[in-house]
Amino acid sequence: MSNTSSIVVFSLSGFNATVNYRVTLFSLTLLCYCLILVVNVSLILTIILDENLHEPMYICLCNLCINGLYGTAGFYPKFFSDLLSDIHIISYTGCFLQIYVIYSYALVDYSVLVLMAYDRYVAICRPLEYHSVMSARRTAVLVSLSWLVPLCCEVVVLSLTSRLKLCGSRIQKLYCENWSVVKLACSTTTANDIIGLIFISFYIGHVLFIVCSYIQLVKSALKSREGRKKFTQTCVPHLLCLLNVTAALLFDHMYSRYGSASVLQSVRNFMAIQFLIIPPIFNPVIYGLILTKIRNRMIYLFMMASQRVQMRLKH
Repeated sequence: MSNTSSIVVFSLSGFNATVNYRVTLFSLTLLCYCLILVVNVSLILTIILDENLHEPMYICLCNLCINGLYGTAGFYPKFFSDLLSDIHIISYTGCFLQIYVIYSYALVDYSVLVLMAYDRYVAICRPLEYHSVMSARRTAVLVSLSWLVPLCCEVVVLSLTSRLKLCGSRIQKLYCENWSVVKLACSTTTANDIIGLIFISFYIGHVLFIVCSYIQLVKSALKSREGRKKFTQTCVPHLLCLLNVTAALLFDHMYSRYGSASVLQSVRNFMAIQFLIIPPIFNPVIYGLILTKIRNRMIYLFMMASQRVQMRLKH
């Protein structure tokens, strides 16, 4: 195949390792996806319905959950379809759409977590300025940027990938991934490599910003009992989510580029999809369990719903 126009479909060879246990895998992933929908939608509705939660931190959390639904929607429906099929292919357009959704989800996730780190920094280190710095208008602008910048970055990446001449159509994963498509290229990938390094450097800058923020947060929190309490209640869940997402994304990125082909395909499959399983479930669960306002509100809504159901059953 000498050019991109001759590639009509890509084959997903990662499914070769799922033949013997596809029913079990389908059941487990369906349960996992249902859990993702329930925990994320519950948290979104809790924040939207309670005006007391219309604060920058909770608005960011709401966006984190919305992004979780967006990203997993780009993977699970196609994954379920492939598990039930004997042919594991995806169209050229569908492949690029899946890459866009999954990887823009990953970048948005990280951008929102960076914004949450900034919000916690202002709340704990500059409490008197918090409401002026994190005003409703500025929060809206920052949240919008945390979506727009990653979405635009992924457009640039895919526009370069789409210009490559491809020599093959076999992707050794359960879904389409940009680096897997780039590796099929017959032409030079210098531009892709340069842009990739620029974007990686940009997000390494995010990491450095978070590290600097947390150094200041820890210094400030140690000065008073109230500061330590606020740090424990609001920064610990953020830190857990941040470590969760960072480990998942770093694992996926490093393995995609430098992973050994001698590793079992089933192990490679798990390595490839764990960032689509762990963060979307654990992010809302961590916040729901640790943040007092969220936990109390969810318990209240659950009790109200239970009472209504009992009243209807009586009648």
